[in-house]
Amino acid sequence: MRSTPAHRASDRLMWITPDRVFYVGLLGAPSVRTMGAVIAYVAAEGAIRVSIDGGEWQTTQLAVVPPYVPHRVMSEARLIHMVKLEAETVDMAHLPAPMGACGAVDAPWFVERVRHLHRELSTQGCDIDLMALDFDRVFFGQAIPSQPLDRRIRAVIDRIKADPSAPSCAETCAEQVHLSFSRFLHLFKQEVGMPFRSFRTWKRARSLLHHVNRDSNLAHVALDTGYPDSTHFSHSIRQVYGLKPKDIFAGSRRLAIYAQTAPASCRTAFSAA
Repeated sequence: MRSTPAHRASDRLMWITPDRVFYVGLLGAPSVRTMGAVIAYVAAEGAIRVSIDGGEWQTTQLAVVPPYVPHRVMSEARLIHMVKLEAETVDMAHLPAPMGACGAVDAPWFVERVRHLHRELSTQGCDIDLMALDFDRVFFGQAIPSQPLDRRIRAVIDRIKADPSAPSCAETCAEQVHLSFSRFLHLFKQEVGMPFRSFRTWKRARSLLHHVNRDSNLAHVALDTGYPDSTHFSHSIRQVYGLKPKDIFAGSRRLAIYAQTAPASCRTAFSAA
């Protein structure tokens, strides 16, 4: 596990695994955002408002947005809770409640479960070994079925996820799995549900999450995450998160990040609501 200095408990935190994210922090301005994950937005208190793909604003305590769907979110409270499931890792036809919905959802049990986890983490901090827990069971009480994928497409996905900053053009990926360029693009979209370029853009932008609470020069972060220059970096991040990189970093200074494996000295049990 990696967290803020001294591993202190924090009311702003992010539990990040290769395929899942739990975030409690600032939402930022309600610009359009488009992310490659199934997302549940949960109000920290009060209500949130969500607009899906340019539609009417809905007021709720819980909103679910499918992957790669443009949307805007506003929150009455300063903080917001978010649960993200990477799209290529779940069977979209068999998602547990409430993740198969779209827009405002009435699921008070899930709202309370998310808030309960935040309360425990914000008071116990490093005493909870998140990496010893099963993310899906903590939030949904069950494992989420995975999406079966063609082994060649799976190989490309695994390579990109292992190093999102590495160059990974479609032509090279097609050659590596012995497919023609056109066949690769067609098969990738058929298997994963989104174009190759959208997937690659999302994974690179997602890798930024590991850097957001570091005191780093943004130009260096851009290069470390695989962007050719600061202009491309800023444009791509704004398309995905609806925020400029500098605003993401400014709003993450108090964010405790829990990622990878935890040391043996930080282990205890966690009880979900």
